[in-house]
Amino acid sequence: MIKKDYYEVLGLARDAGQEEIKKTYRKLALKFHPDKNPGDKQAEECFKEASEAYEVLHDPQKRQVYDQFGHAGLEGRGFHGFGDVGDIFSAFGDIFGDVFGLGNMFDMGGQGRSAGRRGADLRYDLQISFTDAAFGKQFSIEIPRHEICPDCSGTGAASDTAIKPCSACGGKGSVIRTQGFFSISTTCTRCHGEGKFIEHPCRLCRGHGRVSKKRQLEVKIPAGIEDSSRLRLRGEGEPGSGGGPAGDLYVFIRVKEHRMFSRHGDDVVCRAPISFPQAVLGGEIEVPTLEGATKLTIPHGTPTGKIFRLSGLGVHHLHGRGLGDQLVQVEIQVPKKLSAEQESLLREYARLTEDSIAPQKEGFLKRFAQKKAN
Repeated sequence: MIKKDYYEVLGLARDAGQEEIKKTYRKLALKFHPDKNPGDKQAEECFKEASEAYEVLHDPQKRQVYDQFGHAGLEGRGFHGFGDVGDIFSAFGDIFGDVFGLGNMFDMGGQGRSAGRRGADLRYDLQISFTDAAFGKQFSIEIPRHEICPDCSGTGAASDTAIKPCSACGGKGSVIRTQGFFSISTTCTRCHGEGKFIEHPCRLCRGHGRVSKKRQLEVKIPAGIEDSSRLRLRGEGEPGSGGGPAGDLYVFIRVKEHRMFSRHGDDVVCRAPISFPQAVLGGEIEVPTLEGATKLTIPHGTPTGKIFRLSGLGVHHLHGRGLGDQLVQVEIQVPKKLSAEQESLLREYARLTEDSIAPQKEGFLKRFAQKKAN
């Protein structure tokens, strides 16, 4: 039978580049794939022709020989197309992985046994106080997780002799499924790719190789940690399978709100009430800090909302030395009830200060009127 021109089979010009060749073949492979056209001999033949054409044209050396001498030149160098299924698998293990998402599944004799897998990561939510976050603390936590069974050492079998090669895959962990001329290696459903079968499971773990336990762990909270931070404890997650490494434990930190303090970076903020006489005349007040109460001097004429900074009384720097500051914002408290004497004195104060505040009032009204006019 006379073979078709490889360029015509793929519908390509003779100067087509490698990417164009690969892209065109992908389309044809998807279109004529035997799994998509069961029982269609014509589609099977088209798939074979396209695969043979690609195997030549994507190889620079074979393509050069073909361009110069045609099919005869390739036969003279030992290429006769695809004589059996193994040829097409070995030639296209890479592109079938791209086209069909099958990966390297054309291993015609390799072991399909699964490799060791890493264990799953675990999460633990830890709520701590505001002061614990500021100064740091060590906590003891209890983690429920699976651990290697102590009776079978993780094999899942009652004894070493209870482990037998899987009869379905012959111990390979994979089976070959054939459809027409096309064969695919898939994971054995009986042993799940392990290549072995447990005849007599371990009584303690019932063949799983793991048992559920609660593990006590010590977690050191660094000083200065913030809300929603995450700590990683390597190897404290679920154990791996097949000799794989254990996963990690992630501790998510939740910091409780404080009734007096809030935090802005490494600074601690609190509000302190002062009386009207203290604001006007000045004085000394006692304010709370994370390390206990301290004295704060209020200068005379302090307006409400004024912020005072207490150096070094904030939170520890998480990734360095030193501490932040404490910011104290004063608020002038207005009494809701006055005695007759207090009210009389306040009215007298208002009368005496009327002349001193009148120029300020007039200046304010003047500026307001100018702004409104503009």
